[in-house]
Amino acid sequence: MECAIKIRGETRMDDASPVGGNQTLDFDPDALREKYRLERDKRLREDGEAQYVELAGEFAHYAEDDPYADPNFTRAPLNDEVEVAIIGGGFSGLLAAARLREAGVDDFRIIEAGGDFGGTWYWNRYPGAQCDIESYCYLPLLEELGYIPKEKYSYSSEIFEHSQRVGKAHSLYDQACFQTRVNSLRWDEGLKRWRIATNRGDDMKARFVIMALGTASRAKLPGIPGIETFEGHSFHTSRWDYDYTGGDTTGGLTKLADKKVAIIGTGATAIQCVPYVGQYAEHLYVFQRTPSSVDLRGNKPTDEDWAKTLEPGWQRARRHNFAAVLEGKPFDEDLVNDGWTDIFRSLAAGVKDAVARGETLTPEAAGRYAELGDFMKMNKIRARVDETVKNPDAAEALKPWYRQFCKRPTFNDEFLPTFNRPNVTLVDVSEAKGVERITKTGVVANGVEYPVDCIIYASGFEISTAFKRRIGFEITGRDGLSLYDYYKDGFRTLHGHSSRNFPNWFYIGVGQNGLSVNMTAMFDDQAQHIAYIIKEARARQALTVEPTEAAEEAWVEVIRSVAVLNRDFQNACTPGYYNNEGGERSGGLNGQTFTPGINRFNEILAEWRATGELEGLELRRD
Repeated sequence: MECAIKIRGETRMDDASPVGGNQTLDFDPDALREKYRLERDKRLREDGEAQYVELAGEFAHYAEDDPYADPNFTRAPLNDEVEVAIIGGGFSGLLAAARLREAGVDDFRIIEAGGDFGGTWYWNRYPGAQCDIESYCYLPLLEELGYIPKEKYSYSSEIFEHSQRVGKAHSLYDQACFQTRVNSLRWDEGLKRWRIATNRGDDMKARFVIMALGTASRAKLPGIPGIETFEGHSFHTSRWDYDYTGGDTTGGLTKLADKKVAIIGTGATAIQCVPYVGQYAEHLYVFQRTPSSVDLRGNKPTDEDWAKTLEPGWQRARRHNFAAVLEGKPFDEDLVNDGWTDIFRSLAAGVKDAVARGETLTPEAAGRYAELGDFMKMNKIRARVDETVKNPDAAEALKPWYRQFCKRPTFNDEFLPTFNRPNVTLVDVSEAKGVERITKTGVVANGVEYPVDCIIYASGFEISTAFKRRIGFEITGRDGLSLYDYYKDGFRTLHGHSSRNFPNWFYIGVGQNGLSVNMTAMFDDQAQHIAYIIKEARARQALTVEPTEAAEEAWVEVIRSVAVLNRDFQNACTPGYYNNEGGERSGGLNGQTFTPGINRFNEILAEWRATGELEGLELRRD
C-alpha cells in the first residue's frame, strides 16, 4: 500500500510505508511514475520492431561492405571436414576456440565474415569507440596472456589488438577462414555431420558446430520513408567511412569541416561518436527519439603499482565480484567501484538499510525500495543534464524519463557538453515517434527539413529482433526442421546452449542462460561449458549429443517461471531493444534469460558438470 504524504512540495513516507519510516523525499513518486508512463506512451509505435530495416537487398551494402579488408581477396572453395566449426571470430568465437584447445580438441575451424578477429571490435571503429565495462573485467584471458589494459576503460584500438593477441597466442590464424559469410547450416543425418555453405562456394562438413556470433553482429537501419532516396553520403556507425570524414578512432575528422551532418540515434554508439563529429563538422544535427541515461565515465590510466599486486585467479574473482554487486548479493568490497556498481548500490541501499533496521521484507516491499533508489539515481542523472547543458530546451529533451534499466545505461564525459557548441543542434523527435522522412537532400523531422551532406546511422544492432534476422542464414536440423520454426514461440534449449533435433549444435549468446552486462565473461563461461560437453561426447564415443525432450521442456519452464518477474518492469519501460520496442513478445530480451543472474547460473552449470552424468543430454552411438 502506498502511504505517500505530499508536504510543501516534498513527499514523506510514513511508518506504514514499505520504503521506511519518516523518510523525506524531494519528489513525489506517484507523479514520477505518471511522468514515466506518459513519456513511454508517446514513443510507442504500432510497428514495434518492424520499424527497423534489415540490411538485405538494396540495404545489404551497409553490412557487407568491409572498409578494412582486402577487396581483391579470393580463395578456392573448401570441400573438407573438421571436428568443430566455430561460426564467428569475435570474443565468443575466440573463447570457444581457446577453451576447446584447453579441452584437448584441436581440429576446429573459425568462420568469420570480417578480415580479422575482433567481431564487434573489428567492425565498430567509429571515433571514440570504447568499452563501457571496466577493461580488467571485459577483456578476456588477461591473466592467461599476462596482459594488463592501459586504462580502466579500453578504447576500440586496444580491444581489437587484444583480439589479435588472443588469436596469435592460441595459434588460431591458421584455423580461420576470414571474409567468409555462412549462407546455410544443414544437418546431414546420413553423414551425421553439419554441412556449411558459404558465400565462397564452400561445402564444409563438421561434426560439431558452435554458433558464436555475439549479440551485436548484425546492424540495422531505421525504416524511415525515403531512406533509399538520399543522394548525399551515408553509412552506419559499424562501417565508419574515414575516407569521407578523415581521421581515425581518436578523432581528426577534418574532412567534415565544410559538411552538414545528421546522426540518427542516441544510444550507446552515438553517445561516444557525437562529441567527435560535433567537434569537426560545420554543423551537426542529432536526431533523438529517446535520450540515453548518461552518467560520468571517469576513465583513468592503469595504476602499475596496483597491477603488480594482482594474484593468481584475480580476473575471475573480479568478474564474480562485479556480477555479485550487480545482482544485489552481499559483498565485502566493491572491487570495480564504477558507474555500474554505483547504480546497483543505489538500488540496493534501501533494502540494505531496512534489513539493518530489522525489518522483515516482502518481495513487494523490496521492490518498492529498489524503485525508490531508482528514482533517486535517475533524478541525479537528470540533474547532471541541467548542470551541464546550457540551452534549457535541449536540456529538457536530453533527460531520460524511465527506470534505469529500461535502456542500457551509458557513461561519457563529453556527450552532454557537446550540445553547448553553437554548431550542434539537438532535434527531439519523440512527439512524432521518430524522423518523419528522408529526402534527396536532407532529413525531415517535426515538419522541418534539415539539409545535410551526410547521414550517419547510429541505429544499433539486431539484438532482440526475430532470431532469424539476428543470425542471417538458414539453420536446418533433423528431418528438415528449421530452427526458426522450432523457436517460433520462444527459445527451446537446455541451459541456453543446445536444442532438441539439432544434434551437436551449440550456441553462445543471450538466450535462456545467465545474462551479464559483462558479455565477455558470460561468453567465456558458456565456452568452457560447451567445450566440456564436446570433450565428454568424444570421450564417450558418441556420434551425436542433444538435449532430451524432458530436459529441454523442464529448462524452458524454469526460464518462464523466473522471467515472469521481469515482464511487468519491461512492459512499463520506454520502447527499446530490452522490451522489443514496447512489444509483448516473450517479455523482451530479458524475458528469455535466467534472471537470478550469471553467478547463480554458473553455479548450476558447475554442479551439473561435477556429477559427470551429463544429465538431460542424449548421447547416441548410432
